[in-house]
Formats: sequence, structure tokens, C-alpha cells
Amino acid sequence: MRTSLGSWQASAAVVLLFGFNGLVVGSYAASIPTLTARFGLAPWQLSMLFVCMGLAAIASMQVAGRLSDRLGARRVALAMIPVLVVAILALGLAPTLPALFGAAILLGVGNGGIDVSMNAMGVQVEQHRAKPIMSFFHGMWSVGNLIGATLLVALAPLFAPDPQPAVVAATSVTSGLGVAAFLIAWRIAPETTLVTHTDSTGARSPIPPAAYLLGLMAIAFGLGEGTANDWSGLHVTEIAGVDPTTGALGYTCVVAFMVVIRLLGDFLVARFGRRAVTMFGGACSALGYLLVAVGSGLPILLLGWSLVGLGIGMIAPQVYAVAGHTAGGRGLAVVVTFGYATFLMAPALIGWLVGTIGIQKTMFVPALLLSGLLLVARIMPGRGESVVPTAEAEASWTDPAA
Repeated sequence: MRTSLGSWQASAAVVLLFGFNGLVVGSYAASIPTLTARFGLAPWQLSMLFVCMGLAAIASMQVAGRLSDRLGARRVALAMIPVLVVAILALGLAPTLPALFGAAILLGVGNGGIDVSMNAMGVQVEQHRAKPIMSFFHGMWSVGNLIGATLLVALAPLFAPDPQPAVVAATSVTSGLGVAAFLIAWRIAPETTLVTHTDSTGARSPIPPAAYLLGLMAIAFGLGEGTANDWSGLHVTEIAGVDPTTGALGYTCVVAFMVVIRLLGDFLVARFGRRAVTMFGGACSALGYLLVAVGSGLPILLLGWSLVGLGIGMIAPQVYAVAGHTAGGRGLAVVVTFGYATFLMAPALIGWLVGTIGIQKTMFVPALLLSGLLLVARIMPGRGESVVPTAEAEASWTDPAA
């Protein structure tokens, strides 16, 4: 029985994809310290691991975006789940450094592919609903990410004092949940509309210029999110003069407020429109970065990082939704790549700035970029305005079951 794009099963399937992808990324991130210690990775080796995985993800995004349009996002997303299942299990069991790099590359392929395809599926599911739902989908990714990150912490006491078996157990649990996710998604994931990107004459149409403007917005929130993930804890520790455990509250505030706003974001979009939500998100996160750039007390810094999480959590779902609505999987791949590449480069760029001008002054950089969204976000649809595909794309959308 074919699942309708407007059915609750279709929405549940997209929630499942986002949640599982977040779970994998969370499990991977939580395993990095233990894997670093186990293989004795020098900083440059760890950086190379990140680069290899990132390049694999970026390449996979480009292929997945085009295949999602040509074959359907359902097929691409389902194909990526087994890749992630094998990759996260191989990461925990890797016996040698080359095996670890191979697992990381495979993880990048799976992560990049499912990132684009599940967003492409989510966009079409949203098109068949009366109310927005993309923020909720992204919220489920954050929930899965949080579960994946805490899974290792929960299992560690069972294997203390050796953390390596805990990593194997956590990645094995994640892998097993992936098998279950695949079986369920196979039954309920909907077929998506195909997009051939041809105009009325049959000529191949270019990617709409709006996709590149949305890509600029992705650069802003990619740098903002990457900076918050990598530097919020250290920033609070150094500037407030507290111990690292207390300093970690900075990152906790970012994640917690990001999850909350993504679960509430669809209501705000329905009430105020994507343009207002995105502009407010840019202003809120820019204000947060401004506070952490000039503040010094712990309460002010935690307030600033909370505003960063609150603001950035609003932006990405809206940018990805508009990209998918207007340009299909191909345009979505462009926008996701801009954001993901910036997210990957943020640690190196911010690290260089921290070493040059100091950690607090560096926070003015993301504040400036995110404030630019107040101008660029004008391309987003306002309240009561529907997001519609370009004329060329709309004319070339076909139903695979027709």
C-alpha cells in the first residue's frame, strides 16, 4: 500500500530518518575522545579524520541531491541507512587507524546522502500538509543527537574503567536501532515526486539564483552553529573563570534552547511567516554572540549562549525548506553543502582568530555574519505567502506512480 505524502505515516517516516541520523552523529561525536586516546591521534591526524569525513559528506550531498530528484528521495534515504549502520558499527570496532579512517569516510558518505534526501522528503511532506512541519523534523534530529551523545555516558559505568568497550556497546546499539529504523522506514516512507529540471522546451534549467542566496544564509548559520558547538564551553570556562564542568553549561544552553525552539518553530512559522522567523533568528543569535563578546559574568555568558542556540535553531529549517520547495533536491544539495562546509571549516577559522585576537573578540565575527540575515532573509516568503517551486521545476515535477 502506497503511503500518501500527506499522511501521518509519511510524517512519521521523516521523523524516523531525522531522529536516526541525529542518533548516529551523536554517537560518533561522543566516541571521538575515546577513539583519539585509543589510537593516540595527534591533533593533525584528528583534523585529517574530520576533513576526510567532511569531503566524503560533501561529495555524497551532490550525488544524493540529483538522485533524489531523478529517482525519488525515498530510495536515496533508504539506501543511506545501511551505509550509516555499517559505518557507525565499523567506527566502534575499528582495529587499526586505516580502518578508522575508512569507517569515517563511509560515515561521511551516509551522513551527506541522508542529510539531503531526508530534507528533500521532508519538504514534499510539508507541501502536502496544511501547516509547516520542517522545524519539528529538525527538532527530532536534535533529540536524536542528544540521545546518541548521552548513550555512551549512560553505558560507560558498566565498563569502567576502560571506555573502549562502552564505545563498542554504544555504536552497536546505534547500529541495531538503525536496522529497526530501516525496516520501519521501508514500510512507511512515501514515494516522492520526481524533478527533472527541464523547461517547457525540454532544455535543462539552471539552478535558481535564489539557491545561492540561501547558500549565503547557510554560511552564516553554519559558522554560527559550528562556533557554538566547538567553542561555547571553552569560552565560558576562560571568560567567566570557572572550572571546565561549569563551563560546559555554555554548550548545554546552546543545545537545549536549539531543541526547544525547533519543537516550537512550526507554530511560529504558521503565525509569523518564514521571513519573520528567519530574521528574528538572525537578530537573536547575533545579539547572543554580541553578549558573549562583551560580557564577562557567568549569568550574562549563559544568557548569550542561550540566545545563540535559540536564534540558530530557527534558521536552518526555514532555509532548507525554502531551498527544497524552490529548487528540489539539486538546489537543496547546494544549500546544505554551503552550510555543512562552513560548519566544518569553522573550527579552523575560529581557532586561528582565537589565537590571533583572543576568544572573546572572535565572537564579533559570527555576530556580524548572523546580523546580515536581517537583509538576506528578505528573499524568504512572508506571512501568508506560500513557498512555490520555480516555473521550470514545477513544470517538470512528475509523480512516479502516475
